[in-house]
Amino acid sequence: MSTPTLTKSQQTPAETAAPAAVTAAANQGNEPVARTPKAGAARLRSGARLAGRGIWGSGAIILFLLLWELGPTYLAPASTRVFLPPLHVVLEALASLVEKGQLQSHLAASLSRSASGFGIAVVAAVALGLLVAWYRSLDSFLNPLLEVFRNTAALALLPVFTLLLGIGETSKISIVAYAAFFPVLLNTIAGVRTVDPLLIRAARSLGLSNFQLFQKVILPSAVPTIFTGIRMAGTSSILVLIAAEMVGAKAGLGYLIVNSQMSFLIPDMYAGILTVSLLGLLVNYLLVAVERHFSRWRTAVGSQAA
Repeated sequence: MSTPTLTKSQQTPAETAAPAAVTAAANQGNEPVARTPKAGAARLRSGARLAGRGIWGSGAIILFLLLWELGPTYLAPASTRVFLPPLHVVLEALASLVEKGQLQSHLAASLSRSASGFGIAVVAAVALGLLVAWYRSLDSFLNPLLEVFRNTAALALLPVFTLLLGIGETSKISIVAYAAFFPVLLNTIAGVRTVDPLLIRAARSLGLSNFQLFQKVILPSAVPTIFTGIRMAGTSSILVLIAAEMVGAKAGLGYLIVNSQMSFLIPDMYAGILTVSLLGLLVNYLLVAVERHFSRWRTAVGSQAA
């Protein structure tokens, strides 16, 4: 027996509204969710806070650059403009040096010397620092000699390096390595000695060898302290190299600065100084990025604990 079918006029209101409700529920997932005004306002406030922090963080630099641009023109006497040109004049001189290719050649010479000396210092200082920190007898034997050389300024030994190694590349790379050696050495020793003893005992209880202990426990724990010394060494290597190039060199940023000053090319001199500042800033940021790469495990552990 067939079931009677109700016409639309015979259906109850609830039965009529049911298909419409089902269709609306089915289409709800396909329709984009409208953003509420409160969410949009919160995002705007968050963006405004970030922009405000960025402006405040760079405010001192902006004020300094404005003072450099406007000070020689409006605040200083006319005679001072010769020795302190406005910022736009220095930037024009910098662009001219880049266009001629002079800045690139001087920068390449300084970078090759600095990188060579810095690399030698980091490898030697980290290796010696690990040994000195681990073996107390070696520490007591070498510490007096290391303290003597650590307290001797690198630039004070520049004439000695020049006399023994000549005025070529070897003396400049050696003075850079000497200046960058001790910050890395001292921070490596401090980093190894501040490793949690409980971690070392736990590693030994697991049967790790001395090499595995250094690789998996001591070095990862000492990385932040070591990189503090590496960042200090990066700054020292650039500063000492610039001073060495001012004394005896035919290329490099130090030579560019002192030669421009002697030739009375004052804008070129300030362009070289500005390049040194930007180079030091770039090196610092690169070292910070490398430190974060090698310290990723600390962030992972912290996020898991949170």
